[in-house]
Amino acid sequence: MDIQWVALDWGTTNLNAYAIGADGRITGQLHNNMGMSQLVSSEFEPVLVEAIGPWLSADRVMPVLACGMVGAHEGWRDAGYSDAPCLPVDRKTTVSVPTDDPRLSVRIVPGVCQRQPEDVMRGEETQIAGYLARNPNFDGVFCLPGTHSKWARVADGKIQNFTTFMTGELFGLLTKQSVLRFSTTSHDWDDGAFLGGVKAAMSDPDRLTAQLFAARPRTLLSGTPNEVLKAHLSGLLIGAEIAALREMWRAGDIVIIGDRENARLYQTALATLDISPQVYDSARAIIDGLRPLAQVSAQTPEPV
Repeated sequence: MDIQWVALDWGTTNLNAYAIGADGRITGQLHNNMGMSQLVSSEFEPVLVEAIGPWLSADRVMPVLACGMVGAHEGWRDAGYSDAPCLPVDRKTTVSVPTDDPRLSVRIVPGVCQRQPEDVMRGEETQIAGYLARNPNFDGVFCLPGTHSKWARVADGKIQNFTTFMTGELFGLLTKQSVLRFSTTSHDWDDGAFLGGVKAAMSDPDRLTAQLFAARPRTLLSGTPNEVLKAHLSGLLIGAEIAALREMWRAGDIVIIGDRENARLYQTALATLDISPQVYDSARAIIDGLRPLAQVSAQTPEPV
């Protein structure tokens, strides 16, 4: 394989690595659960070498560009934060990581912080940079769903401000550790129930915690199927998130960057407001965001 550089999206729970060839395309990829939460700082390099070892060769140094929680205080090396408003990714602020393996040249993208109100992101800034690399004049809002979903206002090529919601984490806690876990065990899904939850939360967000608990009596008194209650619960949480950001999504175009299923849910929820966001693939955004940082980027042609 003619691999020119490696892109890493190294988060809290997962490591996603992409080998980029001379034509700018993905020539190999791997995904595992060796995220930051599983490792101490001394373990990152051995885990990386084991993962991408087949992509390395003894006669050259491989540029490895990384983003995400790998650059957190608890990660491989603290890459710090850039203060918003700022460019999402700036070559001058990346942090070099010393390695024992001479085949590696690793740099980490810093996160972005907001001082007032206080907020932070790691990894999402690179996704935003990836979209802007192909759409440099974009002026609008990014929705980046996930464990901690982000909504970021972007103008003049910079992240102006952003807000984080613990929507994904709350959904996980409620369905796995709360009393609602007995009502949401199904692996199936009900899109109608999801939409019902979205609309209920949007119309009456002040009653969210009461609406969440309703899954329990609906199980006990009505025998409502678990797949209905699980989807409704997700809709309530996403609907409340969107309701809290009226001023943001009314301000301009919206781009959703995320995995296919999360993006679909947010796209479905926004459709209830007659909003048709663009959906952009998260892996593509990560690679395009890191691409300018690769030492060989000037010689690497853009893929069609």
